Amino acid sequence: MDHEKVLPPDEKTSVPHPTVESERDVNVEDWRENESFMTRNGLNMKSFQRRPKGGALVVLDKSMRTRHLHMIAIGGSIGAGFFVGSGGALNKGGPASVLIDFSLMGVMIFNVVYALGEMAVMYPVSGGFYTYSTRFIDPSWGFAMGWNYVFQWAIVLPLELNVAALTVQYWDGAKNVNVAVFMTVFWVFIILINVFGTLGYAEEEFWSSCIKLSATVIFMIIALILVCGGGPSSGKYSSYWGARTWYDPGAFNNGFKGFCSVFVTAAFAFSGTELVGLAAAETKNPLKSLPGAIRQIFWRVTLFYVLGLTFVGLLVRYDDERLLGASGDGANTSPFVIAGKDAGLHGFDTFMNIVILVSVVSIGVSGVYGGSRTLTALGDQGYAPKIFTYVDRSGRPLFSVIFVLAWGALCYMNLAATGVTVFDWFVALSGLAALFTWGSICLCHIRFRKAWAYHGHTVDEIPFKAALGVWGSWLGLAIIFIVLCAQFYTAVSPLGLDPGQKTGTAEDFFEAYLALFVVAAFWICGYFWKREGWLRTAQMDVDTGRRELDWDLINKEREEVKTWPAWKRLFHRMF
Repeated sequence: MDHEKVLPPDEKTSVPHPTVESERDVNVEDWRENESFMTRNGLNMKSFQRRPKGGALVVLDKSMRTRHLHMIAIGGSIGAGFFVGSGGALNKGGPASVLIDFSLMGVMIFNVVYALGEMAVMYPVSGGFYTYSTRFIDPSWGFAMGWNYVFQWAIVLPLELNVAALTVQYWDGAKNVNVAVFMTVFWVFIILINVFGTLGYAEEEFWSSCIKLSATVIFMIIALILVCGGGPSSGKYSSYWGARTWYDPGAFNNGFKGFCSVFVTAAFAFSGTELVGLAAAETKNPLKSLPGAIRQIFWRVTLFYVLGLTFVGLLVRYDDERLLGASGDGANTSPFVIAGKDAGLHGFDTFMNIVILVSVVSIGVSGVYGGSRTLTALGDQGYAPKIFTYVDRSGRPLFSVIFVLAWGALCYMNLAATGVTVFDWFVALSGLAALFTWGSICLCHIRFRKAWAYHGHTVDEIPFKAALGVWGSWLGLAIIFIVLCAQFYTAVSPLGLDPGQKTGTAEDFFEAYLALFVVAAFWICGYFWKREGWLRTAQMDVDTGRRELDWDLINKEREEVKTWPAWKRLFHRMF
């Protein structure tokens, strides 16, 4: 931007930290504008050539718009965890456990994304916010978080392909077709979307988010009518329904253990929320577009997750055998579909299943985007092979995209094992991996604020501040610690043990807690590779790659906001 430049490193800093992108790099738009439409959008063979040398070769595309970022923030990660995984969570813990656990995770993710937004506005880093861990915590931990994030999304891809195939088999005409056919179709579709690079991802996410959000709002309106007894006479909700499922079979299932078991599903459902910070680096003006997108998180958490799942808990019994994760033949349905069928709304279950299908494929596309951009950043900083720094003329990190897409082949494991078993392993691994990512973001924010003050800066110099400041990050860390403890408890003593049996098997434990050992292995590898440990406050770099802003303009805008009436200031803060 015209009013920005990169500041030199703070003279107190003893450990320099390279950035993937800086404003002093050559303007890649100069040569990109001279390319043909087909080349810029990845539609010819020339687009696969490496971009011209002369600047930072790993600066990614800048074709994402503010509208894309807002929709990625509010609806981008609504997928299998919300529409499908919530069925297993409802079956394990009951409606009250789902409401409480998802609300707690919502409070946590709200603070995580605000902390990430504060740092992302300050430090424009293309391809990987894991670099904040390298800068503010420990280079070895940054290595672990980077690779953890890559594999988190690499695992999500086959999971979503698996769920997409199961979703299609909901319809009678598809039940006799081999599930591998549908897996292949969706895998090819995701590959084609990635041919269009950043713009393809952004447009796909924009329109799929519009579909997901519209459908969720429609469901909640219909659900409110059904709860009040306004359903068709052919369904079970033709008279006042109320909260009877909270009394029969009850609000909780499986006691405290059931309550704890819902956390990992909630974590998986919120996975991808942090992608807005990753995508911000591929917009032309993150300072303008990111804060508004961050503010949308509050509405997604409260309106869609909490309120939507509250209605699900009111309409669907937790002991319904059709829920995913419950026993019975209907393991490929979700509580949203079940509610429509029980209401006697002809076609509504099909409508919701189509929405679920769109959501699942959308998350698969997001997985490729998030994993490939992080892998490219790892390669640029020497934490991965240099081949992953290859960015072609259309702005695609080509070999990084191919690497993540290749993991989609794991979906075919479903042909040798039950879909539910594979689903549980992938959900546990991905959900727990996300917790480490979010915890690192909170800790980075806390450490950043400490180093910021140490180097003589004030909070007023931060252009976009987290809503609850450092205390919000501490709260987020505390919730993550509680969730990890709860998951450890259910890993040692899982649901479904025989009478008299107090602990589960080694398989049960590793299924639930494998991500911890994966992260630890990456951390150890990072330490022996880089030979660097925990950073002291004086070593933390707060100035390299930081934007210098037009503070006259920012202060003028702040003074103008102060003159607004209270309702307008509140509206501005929330939206």
